Amino acid sequence: MKHIRRLMAENPAELVMPLVMFALMLGAGWLVRWLVLKALRTWVRRSQSRAGMILIEVLAGPSLIWVVIVATHVAIQSSNLPAELANRGASILYVLGMVSVTLMLMRLAGNLVRHYGDQVPGALPVTTLSQNLAQIGVLILGIVEVLDHYNYSIKTILTALGIGGLAVALALQDTLSNLFAGFYVAVARQIRLGDYIKLNTGEEGYVGDIGWRCTTIRALSNNLVIVPNGKLAQAIVTNYCLPDPHVSASLQVGVSYQSDPDRVEKILLDVAIQGTRDIAGLLAEPAPSVAFDPGFLESALGFTVNFQVSEFANQFSVRNELRRRIFRRFRDEGVEIPYPTRSVRLEGSGPATPST
Repeated sequence: MKHIRRLMAENPAELVMPLVMFALMLGAGWLVRWLVLKALRTWVRRSQSRAGMILIEVLAGPSLIWVVIVATHVAIQSSNLPAELANRGASILYVLGMVSVTLMLMRLAGNLVRHYGDQVPGALPVTTLSQNLAQIGVLILGIVEVLDHYNYSIKTILTALGIGGLAVALALQDTLSNLFAGFYVAVARQIRLGDYIKLNTGEEGYVGDIGWRCTTIRALSNNLVIVPNGKLAQAIVTNYCLPDPHVSASLQVGVSYQSDPDRVEKILLDVAIQGTRDIAGLLAEPAPSVAFDPGFLESALGFTVNFQVSEFANQFSVRNELRRRIFRRFRDEGVEIPYPTRSVRLEGSGPATPST
């Protein structure tokens, strides 16, 4: 800094060449950046490539930093600064460049995992946890590269981390427990994104994301239930999407004791089979069935309509539509749906004798 001030005071002409080189390299770098991004955008418009869109998104910001770094480096090398200052400036620019490249690669890794992770055989499911792991891996490589540039021994750092690892593990026991539990849940694939699950504690809904600390579940009421990964790994979980998303459901119907059971079964089966053609979510295979169950109730004959839906949430709308159709069909066919009735019998010893 003192050398630069001395040049400005004694011989400012020596700063002209570095400034000119900085301006020229800045303009040339900006032009090259504009041409490259324009070519990528043209290619993306033609091919509709998602990878190209990701590349443009991650290059737009860091490329400006690279242009400034290169222009500054050329300006320093064309100046009359002492070798020590020039080397120090080049070292600082190298670190800034590595930081920008590392951040760019972290963003690129996260986007690639999010968009293409589910297409790689054997890879982790695409969750926030898997994206974070990919970004952390890139960050570690960037830190190792910077340390290697300054000739720092990686073994010494690992030894220090090993000594302090026990204290860190004790201090972050709950956090690490949730982290490894989330990793286990993601690797086991017994709970996947989009699955409808129910915990033994009563929480249920669609799995929205598996993060490093917690798993988010979207309930049917569109509320988010946040479950720590450690609790999820220890819970008894019912996954309604495994081994397949098809779910068995049923509907109970009661009719009068005066009704013919065979006729009622035929009507119910006919309504259910017709519903497979136009009720969304109601499956034709396996075909619906009707059972004379629970049978003899207090005020009615009980029947159960068994059917399958494409996924857990569809059973509610399917059951609602079947009830409407069964009610209209019973009304047209003259099948009575009885009110609860009870026969009361009064017993006595006879008429009372008047006393005198």
